[in-house]
Amino acid sequence: MTETPLQQVHQDLGALFTDFAGWSMPVRYASELAEHKAVREAAGLFDLSHMAEIYVRGAQAADVLDYALVGNLTGVKPGRARYTMICDADGGVLDDLVVYRLADEEYLVVANAGNAAVVADALAERVAGFDAVVENRSEDTALIAVQGPKAVEVLAAVTDADLASLKYYASVPAVVKGHEVLLARTGYTGEDGFELFVPAAQAPALWALLTEAGQEHGLVPCGLACRDTLRLEAGMPLYGNELSRELNPFAAGLGRVVKFEKPGDFVGRAALEELKKADVPRVRVGLRGTGRRAPRHGYAVLSGDATIGEITSGALSPTLGYPIAMAYVDREHSEPGTALSVDIRGRVEPVEVVALPFYSRA
Repeated sequence: MTETPLQQVHQDLGALFTDFAGWSMPVRYASELAEHKAVREAAGLFDLSHMAEIYVRGAQAADVLDYALVGNLTGVKPGRARYTMICDADGGVLDDLVVYRLADEEYLVVANAGNAAVVADALAERVAGFDAVVENRSEDTALIAVQGPKAVEVLAAVTDADLASLKYYASVPAVVKGHEVLLARTGYTGEDGFELFVPAAQAPALWALLTEAGQEHGLVPCGLACRDTLRLEAGMPLYGNELSRELNPFAAGLGRVVKFEKPGDFVGRAALEELKKADVPRVRVGLRGTGRRAPRHGYAVLSGDATIGEITSGALSPTLGYPIAMAYVDREHSEPGTALSVDIRGRVEPVEVVALPFYSRA
């Protein structure tokens, strides 16, 4: 397994590790429920160095990305970011991405760990014929996130960056106690927060600085287990669960990211135009359960005795106190308020279709 630059730090903190997309990652340190609660009420510190960082630079960097991705990246102003996707020619999702425009001719594409090679290879192939270069800097880059309502206070103690004016989905070069970072107001928890891109060798020192700054604000180190329940409550898709090559953005309820109005062709455009016209047979929905038994990935969703869908992600919500799940169900059973059930290890439990997200911060 590949280790992040913070492996020794996690070991010293007593983390329990898991194999995630070939990476040795902390799944929890003490209690995933306590870590989840800290992010909702104070702040959590995450190692996200398994994510891929791919730079696209050159006079036609914007044109490359408009062709390679489904979003309109030409329309992103320097200093801002956009959530988008990279699809294959058939409209299947290769990965969902966050793309930061760092300058007129420079972008940073952040991909999921399990798709790092897929995205890097696809961009390298799609750059052909454009005046631009693609550089995968994943091995040289660490990513640390501070998430939660106290994230601003934590960062304010260690940087002079103007946090008040840094908007959601914006980034700025910043200095954190002598460490040059790219500071972005992005995240995957449903809370306010920041993600800090830093040279890999500096990650342990930056982690220590943030840990010290966060002590008085209730900041705790957080693993992948609570990251998963946080993003689930926020209704955010996870590649491999809610997104895959076999699914398209419209089935996922994310058709808004496909920008047909942008000029020129893009990979998957023709297929996606046809998919938009068609009735998607199964769509992504939220499900709310009762009791304490949570639906899990792969469980069957039922209407009466008929199987009409499948759970993609599910858990007992630490914030809300009841079971929640995302699932793909037949379109005719997708309206909020629809009563369905889930086969949970041979026992049928009632669920109700609800609008996403399950949780939104005030």
